[in-house]
Amino acid sequence: MADKKADKKKDRNRSVDPAVLEILARTEDSGIDTAYDRFLKMQPQCNFGEQGICCRICIQGPCRITKKADKGICGASAYTIVARNLVRSELGGCTAHADHGLHSTLLAKEVVEGNAPDYTIKDTNKLYAVAERMGVSTEGKEDKAILKELVDIALEDFSRLDGKDLTWLPKVIVPERTEKFKECNILPSSIHRTIADAMAQTHVGMDADPVNLVFKGLEVSLADYTGEHIATSLSDVLFGTPKPVVSEANMGVLDEEYVNIAVHGHNPILSEMIVQAARDMKGEAEAAGAKGIKCAGICCTGNELLMRQGVPILTNYASQELAIMTGAVDAMVVDIQCIMPGIQAVSECFHTRIVTTSPSVKIPAAYHIDFDEERAMEKAREVIEIAINAYKERNKDKINIPQFKNKVVAGFSMEALLDIFAAVNPERPIKVLTDAIESGELRGVCLLAGCNNLKRIHDQNHSVIAQELAKNNVLLVATGCAAQTYAKFGMLNADAVDKYAGDGLKAFLNRLNEANKDKLSEKLPLVFHMGSCVDNSRAYDLMTYMAEEMQVDTPKVPYAASAPEAMSEKAIAIGSWAVSLGMPVHVGVVPPIPGSPLVDGIVLQIAQDVYGGYFIWETDPEESAKKILAALDERTWKLKVHNMAKEQYETEAISKTW
Repeated sequence: MADKKADKKKDRNRSVDPAVLEILARTEDSGIDTAYDRFLKMQPQCNFGEQGICCRICIQGPCRITKKADKGICGASAYTIVARNLVRSELGGCTAHADHGLHSTLLAKEVVEGNAPDYTIKDTNKLYAVAERMGVSTEGKEDKAILKELVDIALEDFSRLDGKDLTWLPKVIVPERTEKFKECNILPSSIHRTIADAMAQTHVGMDADPVNLVFKGLEVSLADYTGEHIATSLSDVLFGTPKPVVSEANMGVLDEEYVNIAVHGHNPILSEMIVQAARDMKGEAEAAGAKGIKCAGICCTGNELLMRQGVPILTNYASQELAIMTGAVDAMVVDIQCIMPGIQAVSECFHTRIVTTSPSVKIPAAYHIDFDEERAMEKAREVIEIAINAYKERNKDKINIPQFKNKVVAGFSMEALLDIFAAVNPERPIKVLTDAIESGELRGVCLLAGCNNLKRIHDQNHSVIAQELAKNNVLLVATGCAAQTYAKFGMLNADAVDKYAGDGLKAFLNRLNEANKDKLSEKLPLVFHMGSCVDNSRAYDLMTYMAEEMQVDTPKVPYAASAPEAMSEKAIAIGSWAVSLGMPVHVGVVPPIPGSPLVDGIVLQIAQDVYGGYFIWETDPEESAKKILAALDERTWKLKVHNMAKEQYETEAISKTW
């Protein structure tokens, strides 16, 4: 019995974050239910669900594929069930990002029409850059007129019904990809039309062809990418394009002498106002006995605020409940996506107020303030008042903040990276990176993205894979909860370069530091934080620029992606567009696909033949790093061979298509 209890303790401590482990250790017998406890209660998890061979699309089921029953009641085989489930997962992710992108677009529309007085166009340079990319003339036009044209393009891409192709997507990828998508008939017509068509296609009695379904899923994923790119572009126009900024991360950013507000979710529209209102209401906080108000971020709202405002990171997805258990969070303000309903039950053990702000994200017993862009600052002040009133009810005996935090250098938008590269090569900034790869100084680039998933030890896969890749001279960019792992672990600062980087990566970063010594207040970090989940579009822009400089299609670029702790439907959608756009994509938690060897083979092998990108399933972090390195090395080797042939025969030997 003692051994079983010991195993349970070990299993519950499913994290390598010292702040998380401290809270778990001291709350072991508290009776407070967290994700770490609920994970244990769910064991063993349903194997049918994990394999993807459980169908609940109609109410004749659920149907489970077994040796005894090799088809569902309707006759659907394992490959049909797995493919339908995969498409519906991609749809879930696409709708989440479409919702975010549409919200950003509608806010921009309100700004144009003068109905959102607390918002304005903050970055005219980005406005003009997006306009140029979309083919919108800026000459002689007022800024709002330019923004209106961009809004019209975005809204049409969301709602078009005439069957014409998306406008936004072909403008932000290399032409060879557009041609490939047309050839395979997966270039979307509109975001919402694609969502509706795919839902219909996966209804009972509809498409049973796994290949056709997988292709539809890729179309959905391209709609997802378009929604992300629109969201990022318009957010930069309205809130400013991120530039390098210095901050901190982990639970130690909380201060018991201040009113502490955790801002959580994915949408910057509200959180930008919360930060401004917090600064304006310092006097009200002081009147309540506090020194002021501190905001800290969780998940991608936290990333948005870090990138633009320097607001510190509190924690990431898996440990959001544990932030409340410090006893020092007065209010947790949530908007959309990745909000655990469990935060409300945990908050009831403390004085913390949970404040929901979206009509599509409500939690029973939580406070709700229906956010309204027309009265944005007024609504933000209401939220701050709730936090100040909660501060007055604190139980000081319950405050116990783990004293772990690390310095963070973030804010690396695509524009910021190009500006840094331009200090070395003003005419062709991206050539600084591609030259380093072609010379062998760097082995390539890897995007580290995705969520947390307690099927893996919290933050372990993220940190181990990054360390292994850095040691092997891979340039690392990061988004989402992955980036927050590196923030918490001190990997987003220059000290980490000395600690983890290989000689080639060190030389590359030192060269950039020297060239930018008069521009940057801090040396460059080991990992470049590029933003939130929707900002994976920034990370793919980097691959597009590299392909254009190398004069190849994106599947030839030494660039990979990794989601070490993938958790959500959004991660499945992101991984799918990354594959279709030409990336090898490692996933550290196998999605529900292996129940069909046919579908599994399509995404692991056949996808590479058609699109150049493919998935890599690997749960062990060290093995994962080896497989990512192998994928990068294959591409750098092919580039070298092609370039040698081009030079020897004085021909355009490099085929631009896959």
